[in-house]
Amino acid sequence: MSSDETPNVPTPRNSREAVREKAQKVHAKQSRARIMRRIIVGAVAVVAVGAIGTAVAMAVTSSVSKPTLSPTGMDADGVVVNTAPGVGAEDVPETTAPEETESGVEETAEPTPEPTASQTAADVHIYVDYLSPGAGDFERANARQLAGWINEGVVTVTYHPVSMLTASSNGTKYSLRSAAAAACVATHSPTQFYPFNHELLVDQPEMDTDGRSDVELADLAIAVGVDDVKVVRDCIENGDFASWAKEATSRALEGPLVGSDDLVLTSAPMVVVNGEAYVGSLKDPVEFSNFLLTVASDTEDSASPTPTPTASETPAA
Repeated sequence: MSSDETPNVPTPRNSREAVREKAQKVHAKQSRARIMRRIIVGAVAVVAVGAIGTAVAMAVTSSVSKPTLSPTGMDADGVVVNTAPGVGAEDVPETTAPEETESGVEETAEPTPEPTASQTAADVHIYVDYLSPGAGDFERANARQLAGWINEGVVTVTYHPVSMLTASSNGTKYSLRSAAAAACVATHSPTQFYPFNHELLVDQPEMDTDGRSDVELADLAIAVGVDDVKVVRDCIENGDFASWAKEATSRALEGPLVGSDDLVLTSAPMVVVNGEAYVGSLKDPVEFSNFLLTVASDTEDSASPTPTPTASETPAA
């Protein structure tokens, strides 16, 4: 075989170069693959971290309730009423109106006793749940005389909105929402708190119904003439004081109630006069007036200092 028939095979050098070239190509390919994997892994990690961060943030946000906004102008979670505007005679019953007996003979109701300005002003605290039928009964029976006493300055009345019946309105939490709405009016239009409070009590929804919506509560506030309509509406519809209403109720349930040593909220309404709870009829203004006069008189007597005998009055030895 001549040299011209030498097999067409690469020389050792050519073989090494070919292997090197292939190796370089493989390396380059593997490097690109590693880079791609790193990019993908990195991207996945970033997405995962972001997702975890978002989940954590959402969990924290959901576990931390909306900051409690506290209404202004409150005294121990209550609204002190210095004047009682907007309560007309047509809104409440006349306590001296004739009453028909079982025999059919009309008798004049016993006139309601009136406290006098010379007496020490009675300190009255009324804890109201706007869904409580009893709270409505008390307001309808006593609003006329309370308004008169307030305007004459012979009693100091503080209303405490509470939410004991939150579960009694088909899931709408009317008790809580209405208490929060009252706080909105007390904060942003305090002079209209009394008529708003009065309307909520004398025109109540029945228990186990939806009650008024937030829009309807805001409409009622506007109807009684609140100032700064937009601010009051936003406060009510956003539930700004819902957390406060819940916490204020808890504080009252734990006690002691303001002005008392050991009273706690046990029902709504709960009426406390000079630290003593009223346990009489919620529908009898005469009975309540007698209770108030008795408690005020007892308080005044106990507050009066015992006269100290003078030298001329000291008995001789």
